[in-house]
Amino acid sequence: MKIRYCLLTLVFLIVGCTTVPMTGRHRLILSDEAQENAAGATSYGQYLSESKISKDKTNTALVKKVGKKIAAVSGCDYDWEFNLLENSEANAWCLSGGKVAVYTGILPYTKTEAGLATVMSHEIAHAIARHGAERSAQNTLLQYGLAIGGATLSNNPNRELILLGVNVAGNVGVILPYSRKHESEADYIGLLLMAKAGYDPNEAIKFWQRMASAASGSQGGLSDFLSTHPSDEKRIKDLREHLPEALQYYNKLK
Repeated sequence: MKIRYCLLTLVFLIVGCTTVPMTGRHRLILSDEAQENAAGATSYGQYLSESKISKDKTNTALVKKVGKKIAAVSGCDYDWEFNLLENSEANAWCLSGGKVAVYTGILPYTKTEAGLATVMSHEIAHAIARHGAERSAQNTLLQYGLAIGGATLSNNPNRELILLGVNVAGNVGVILPYSRKHESEADYIGLLLMAKAGYDPNEAIKFWQRMASAASGSQGGLSDFLSTHPSDEKRIKDLREHLPEALQYYNKLK
């Protein structure tokens, strides 16, 4: 039984190991991209049917314009869709296959076309890097490991306590750090995408500074260690470090 589990794990690691576009980071993905995209399209259609699509023609046209420019330099031949939804939450997201939604609640923070490009390129970066599929693979392996541990410790009186500890350690030590890594990676890829699309990457720092100012004190002291996102300070610091590279693409277009 143990040998079979080990062999299956080895197959997963060999077959599922790929690299992230634009960064070259090695990652493990166990799902098929076509299936991911089909699931994304289904979820997107269902969400749109339950949401209020904005009737603001000016901002809707801007969302579609920005989205198309970024998609054109993404390197992914997805069936892209871009919609502005009436929602007071300051948020945006992109599902597998290039299904993008921007909430009206984030527009007061984007302020400019380049600010909107910052948000949309970040979300598009998550999709082209297939971060959702990578997190799914990590969760699968964690549950797989717990199953192996459960079988191994079947006669141990402290089995449940040990497995609980392993589960917590896996989430805090692997899942959460990778979530923060994904956010930082999406910041980096997004910065390059917006620059390649002709948007000044300096605007990305200005946008996150506005977001940091608005969110000041709202996290109630939540530790960055236990967060799925990097701190605003770290995010802005990293963007500054990547700015020279992004400006090379932007200045070539100018």
